[in-house]
Amino acid sequence: MSVLTCGFIGLGLIGGSIARALKKYVPNVEIIAYDINREALLLAKEESVADVIAYAIDENFSGCDYLFLCAPVQKNDGNLAAVKSVMKPDCLLTDVGSVKTAIHKAVEEAGLENRFIGGHPMAGSERVGFANSKSSLLENAYYILTPTDAVPPQKLESYRALVAKMGAIPLVLDYQKHDYVTAAISHLPHVIATSLVNLVREHDSEDGIMKMVAAGGFKDITRIASSSAPMWQQICLSNTENISSLLTDYIHLLAKFRTQLNGREADALYGQFESARIYRDSFISSSSGPIKPVYGISVEIDDKTGALARIVTLLAEHGISIKNIGITHNRESEDGVLKLELYKEAALTAAISLLAEEGYTIRART
Repeated sequence: MSVLTCGFIGLGLIGGSIARALKKYVPNVEIIAYDINREALLLAKEESVADVIAYAIDENFSGCDYLFLCAPVQKNDGNLAAVKSVMKPDCLLTDVGSVKTAIHKAVEEAGLENRFIGGHPMAGSERVGFANSKSSLLENAYYILTPTDAVPPQKLESYRALVAKMGAIPLVLDYQKHDYVTAAISHLPHVIATSLVNLVREHDSEDGIMKMVAAGGFKDITRIASSSAPMWQQICLSNTENISSLLTDYIHLLAKFRTQLNGREADALYGQFESARIYRDSFISSSSGPIKPVYGISVEIDDKTGALARIVTLLAEHGISIKNIGITHNRESEDGVLKLELYKEAALTAAISLLAEEGYTIRART
């Protein structure tokens, strides 16, 4: 069986996870990696993820069948020029950025249209860097492919098959449509969450009463506001037109909602909430996505000594690991006061079943 050689320019969380998935699921794959972080390269070599490590974009990459651009977006122009000088004619070039327009334009300017398929694995983690990468990060995650018109169909089909082997779900989109879709379901929600948190911050009292009584609902819908500020700054600057257009539409919807609220239009308000509920409930559950799911559960417990310890011990005895735990003192709109966050959907299902058998009142958070 012939060797499949894959090069990585950048070996952080996403690049490292793709490399690990290739090593796990693709036979006879050789990984060549470059990163400005030498510790990451040495760790990749030590863990047998990278077969060859390079300290520059050089002839080490001349035999690659696939080249993954996984460095920060602002590095792409320089990296494109470097890989163009070393990549073989039939090498397929791809990237992993969450905005595609800029890279497609850069590829066109570099004259590499017939060798490029944009890629966006819609997966992530709160942690960054190669040390936190894992092969399972891509499992059941949509992996969007944005081919240029000049890429041969067989190249696209081969790459689609490779993505599927890694456990991801390949989805082919035009790059402009990709940027509009991700602006709606990923980028705009981050803007909204950030604005909502800043609204509360600006209106909070000196003693911080709003922050103190913020219940689970507020924390859930603003969780993504804790994301990396530099990363989201760059996303906003890269996908400005789409985010701005959708933000304008969202502002119009808020204005309409305000008019219905001020007019006490009961039927209209009900329609707003009901249509959103129906559409939201139709979403397909997925283990991965641009906004990471939280496998959380609320548990009603008695306010007495040992109540918390009993649940923690019960889960531990059945091999269920807890990712995060907290107690909500404000029960408004909440079925329980104990908040548990688990690592995987299977653990959530097992915990719900186990606690229900023990007579606890529970509610999963989706």
